Amino acid sequence: MAPISMNIDSHQHFWVFEHARHDWIDEHMGVLKHDFLPEDLASEFDATKIDASVAVQADQSERETLFLLDLAKRSTRIAGVVGWVDLASPRIDERLEFFSGYKKLRGFRHIVQSEPDDDFMLRAEFMRGISRLQEFGFTYDILIYPRQLPAAIELVERFPRQRFVVDHLAKPEIKLKNIEAWTAQIRSIAGNTNVYCKLSGLVTEADWHRWTPLDFDPYLDVVFESFGVDRLMFGSDWPVCLLAASYGQVKYIVENYVDRKAPAAKDKVFGANAIRFYDLEAFANGLAA
Repeated sequence: MAPISMNIDSHQHFWVFEHARHDWIDEHMGVLKHDFLPEDLASEFDATKIDASVAVQADQSERETLFLLDLAKRSTRIAGVVGWVDLASPRIDERLEFFSGYKKLRGFRHIVQSEPDDDFMLRAEFMRGISRLQEFGFTYDILIYPRQLPAAIELVERFPRQRFVVDHLAKPEIKLKNIEAWTAQIRSIAGNTNVYCKLSGLVTEADWHRWTPLDFDPYLDVVFESFGVDRLMFGSDWPVCLLAASYGQVKYIVENYVDRKAPAAKDKVFGANAIRFYDLEAFANGLAA
């Protein structure tokens, strides 16, 4: 059984910055125009008592997946990797077979939020790729904006045995204090027990310069009520979070909320749920290199 005392950051990124490759980092995001590697994150882990993390893709290429896997091979503090593969490829079985040889590769993600078609995930070729993930034991991270939640709801209902996790609470419009439509859709997607949710990406959806910890309570209230304490996991979204907050501040927002409203669930939110969802037991028990 995995040790519940292990603290896991379920969502962070690494990159060697390249203007062309990371063109989503615009002129307002100068703090991100640097290299961010495991040695840069180590001090944050030490200061906040985080043991390890799940490194998530930030670029849509197999090169990115292999880059993260190489980092994971060399770092004992990367518990798992969420990479990218072309799920719509006619060669998807071949690629999943190839990637199944990497122990720390736990799942995949597509940057659906950037797709102009809000129903992108319901395309036949994309769903075919999703249908192949379970056989290889891979999870899928859902990265969307609220307007894409209806498609996400339909997707997870079509694949009830596939493990899904919603990144960043589906990016509610915290800065604008829009909550009603998002709330109804979050409750709907959470009704599918194969879906988890990451408590991540909050500060970058708020006012970057004027947020307060209590700004996030209404949104956290919704996901705790909807998903329950067994399907929620802390994620820092470092280094993207640096646009609005430090690593310590991001952890404090979730930790303070849990301490106030669900103290008995702290081990679950900060480790056990991520270990279960991403099947990190081997890593947690020191068996995965």
